[in-house]
Amino acid sequence: MSFPTYFEAFDPHAMLEDYPVGEQFVARYTPMSRDELYALQDKQFQKLMRRGWEIPFYQRLWGNAGIEPGDIAGLADITKLPVYDKSDLMASVNDHPPYGDFDGRGDSPVVFHTTSGTTGRPQPLMFGPKGREVTNLLVGRMYRWMGLGRDDVVQSVYGHGMINGGHYIREAVTKYTNSLFLSAGTGIETRSINQVSLMADFGVTCMVGFVDYIRKLADTAKSEELLDKINLKMIIGHLGTEDRSSTEAAWGGAKAYDWYGVGDTGSIAGEGPDRDGLYVWEDAQYLELLDVDSGAPVATGETGDMVVTCLFKDDIAPCIRFNTHDITEELSGSNSTGMVFKRISGFKGRSDNMVKLRGINIFPHAIGAIIEGRDDLTGEYVCRVTRDEAGRDSMLVTLESKGASSEEELAELLRKGVGIEVGVALVGPGETASDTQIDTRQKPIRLIDKRKL
Repeated sequence: MSFPTYFEAFDPHAMLEDYPVGEQFVARYTPMSRDELYALQDKQFQKLMRRGWEIPFYQRLWGNAGIEPGDIAGLADITKLPVYDKSDLMASVNDHPPYGDFDGRGDSPVVFHTTSGTTGRPQPLMFGPKGREVTNLLVGRMYRWMGLGRDDVVQSVYGHGMINGGHYIREAVTKYTNSLFLSAGTGIETRSINQVSLMADFGVTCMVGFVDYIRKLADTAKSEELLDKINLKMIIGHLGTEDRSSTEAAWGGAKAYDWYGVGDTGSIAGEGPDRDGLYVWEDAQYLELLDVDSGAPVATGETGDMVVTCLFKDDIAPCIRFNTHDITEELSGSNSTGMVFKRISGFKGRSDNMVKLRGINIFPHAIGAIIEGRDDLTGEYVCRVTRDEAGRDSMLVTLESKGASSEEELAELLRKGVGIEVGVALVGPGETASDTQIDTRQKPIRLIDKRKL
């Protein structure tokens, strides 16, 4: 039987020409105009649409909306297409088990992962060789632009197993940065004490992962008397709404960089060396910000759902107008790097995890930004939402205190920050861990919704 091997299924040299890395990346996209960029996106989108029409999932999705192939001539027509989200993908899995009908594998090699499945059945994630390698490249290219080099030693605290995170970060660093890579994983894969020992023993200069656990490791390093033996220079994680200052202070001034992506799409945006907003990788990702309720495009500076089209995924698993349900806003004005790409402010919260209390929208992740920088708190918290017999919703925010904290003062701080009164409960350091699962999850749980909605 004859079938292509992984590296016969796409052209690596053409990929590097289409998606440059390092100095070539800066040289191409610094002088480029927005019109030139749009023309590039439009050409890629037309190729992507041709592939999309070959996938049963899109044939059904678009056909049900009354769309025919000739209706979408180019990128200018993208808003005619319906958006879809994870619920649509899982409906496809239920109707066409176990993989769904949203991929076109054929004889192509496949990289297979799933989502974590913490809220139900795991979602299949499939990558063809080209889609996988561009996904890896975008992360590696971003890391290099941030300042990661061949002399750096990177320790990753992303999880492994069936989820995608740790695997494609390893591929990205190893293939596109030439840095030395340590796959430490989560606290359940490599105990926190062993994590900091690895950092000291192998001269780790950069940590990548979710900053909640990265901050926790600083406390472990301090208790093990290893903090002074670790020379950490960079932290590349997902700061979201949280202030980077506490993360940097925990590790003695190491610079923290923010980026954003999801399993279906890979990296969508990340900070540059200026750390002034997250640059959208517009040569590969077409990002729309749509109003949560109406689905209409929002103006610059207004928040909306991030809806993503992966312009490069034209092999086995096209991604065309995927609604992440993550909220952000586009930044206005020029940037100091001269990069042509537009910028966003970063992850603000999830529209499908938003809590509405007495007419006020609250994103639980916003609590982190409000309590950052307080010496009396550890920065760890969890929110519980309940509904009483009269149908009134309330939120209790449990905060970890190092001592001498005032519930009344903190309740007032949160009231001003979120715009509505919430309850506050104080516990000791580490006592929210069983609820947030910070030692075992890549993304700690910040909201426990006890309402039976």
